[in-house]
Amino acid sequence: MKYDAIVLGAGMVGVCAAIHLQQRGRAVALVDRKAPGSETSYGNGGLIQREGFYPYAFPRGLGALLRYAGNRAPDVRYHFGALARQVPFLYRYWRHSHPVRHAAIAARYAALIEQCIAEHRVLAADAGAQGLIRSTGWVKVFRRAALRDAEFRVAERWRDEFGVAFETLDADDLRRMEPALKPVLAGGLRYTDAQSVSDPQALVTAYARRFEALGGHVLVGDAATLRDGWRVDTDRGLVEAPTAVVALGPWSDLVTRKLGYRLPLAVKRGYHMHFTAEGGARLNHPVLDAENGFLITPMSRGIRLTTGAEFAMRDAPPTPRQLAAVEPLARDLFPLGQPVEAAPWMGSRPCTPDMMPVVGPAPRHHGLWFDFGHAHHGYTLGPVTGRLVAEMMTGERPFVDPTPFRVERLL
Repeated sequence: MKYDAIVLGAGMVGVCAAIHLQQRGRAVALVDRKAPGSETSYGNGGLIQREGFYPYAFPRGLGALLRYAGNRAPDVRYHFGALARQVPFLYRYWRHSHPVRHAAIAARYAALIEQCIAEHRVLAADAGAQGLIRSTGWVKVFRRAALRDAEFRVAERWRDEFGVAFETLDADDLRRMEPALKPVLAGGLRYTDAQSVSDPQALVTAYARRFEALGGHVLVGDAATLRDGWRVDTDRGLVEAPTAVVALGPWSDLVTRKLGYRLPLAVKRGYHMHFTAEGGARLNHPVLDAENGFLITPMSRGIRLTTGAEFAMRDAPPTPRQLAAVEPLARDLFPLGQPVEAAPWMGSRPCTPDMMPVVGPAPRHHGLWFDFGHAHHGYTLGPVTGRLVAEMMTGERPFVDPTPFRVERLL
């Protein structure tokens, strides 16, 4: 079967790229080994982070590094073997996290982040999926007043730099907003422009159905079979197209390495599990415990508890000790009931050392395009980079300057 474009990867990023290409008159095949939204896009906090101008940096302070050295911190865990193999990546990540470099990255990253809500709204309206998106913002909570006040100052700086909207909450404000939270908190910070999703996979599925309604085809296939042409094996036979988009998230290197691109990519793994809420307790917002790095958020399946980051090799067996460590802390915060699943879910976030995605043409292969490396913001930015790569591929003037996100910066 012949198409105008093949998009490899049916997470939020790939589905959005496929929609935007199909809307521009291209015949598109969306290829993945699983149903849309079944991998990284399935297990996340469901946040669309309009405040996320500063991507998540590597800790640089001596106190933070010492805290993580014992590998017992609730928010960050690591496999020793993975650290040894990832030293070059981690060193570059650490360098880019210097405050001066981080601020420069945020200034470039802002061009993407400031578009995220508008782009999601358009796709959600077209897909009839507005009911999955909540406009309540999300709340970061603090157990200590000193950390609360420090975070308030950070939010004020972000407001001055990028217009980030927020609301400061003392302990009484927080109790009124979230009465089911236990009285162990010194206050909170609500990012009011952010949005959240009640079922992350369902939203990706709705976008994929919109893609099919536009005439696109969702196929089951193995992206690793991609070869020049561009051709790939699927459940419906060989498909080919003059252009292809690699949007495989943490698996993007399966294609890029084979084609000779030695990119500094790594993964941060994460875990989640759903719980019932005891006694009919209700959670009105996603809530992040700032000191322990876990998020609890109301989802269609229950209260989802998500972990921070685990530095490990992508394909290493799951080690959900981090989830076990934060569950008692979460129960100290909210009346979690019984787990809904028999076992935790695990997924991987695809990361670059400068914390920005790779979006644009492959420099040595005509017709090949990249759209991956979004780290914690793939769900936030999928509609934005999907539109950006589609505009470049179809010769339109890009609505965002793509230069800072080209792959050449990493080669």
